[in-house]
Amino acid sequence: QVQLVESGGGLVQTGGSLRISCAASGRTASSYAMGWFRQAPGKEREFVAAISWSGGTTYYSDSMKGRFTISRVNANNTMYLQMNSLKPEDTAVYYCAARYGYVSRYSQDYHYWGQGTQVTVSS
Repeated sequence: QVQLVESGGGLVQTGGSLRISCAASGRTASSYAMGWFRQAPGKEREFVAAISWSGGTTYYSDSMKGRFTISRVNANNTMYLQMNSLKPEDTAVYYCAARYGYVSRYSQDYHYWGQGTQVTVSS
């Protein structure tokens, strides 16, 4: 069992930056592939980025590639999402997720989810 807690969300202006975190706890939390997803009001949850357990493999959504960077520090059981050049359309609740096995872009592959952290980008 893995518990996930996101933090670091907030309000930022267009063009600004924000780093959100996901703290994992539980047995062998560092052995899990992890990902970020987001959901805006009235929209479906969408993939943002994902990272393998070692950090050696990362995937990004095309719309976020070059602006967002996913990373993890296994010693701290924490995953991060650095978001730069933020746009109003990045406004959403951001969720972290974990799965035991290979890294995936698909939400249905993930077994554990956090409660989410709100990111709001003002225009």
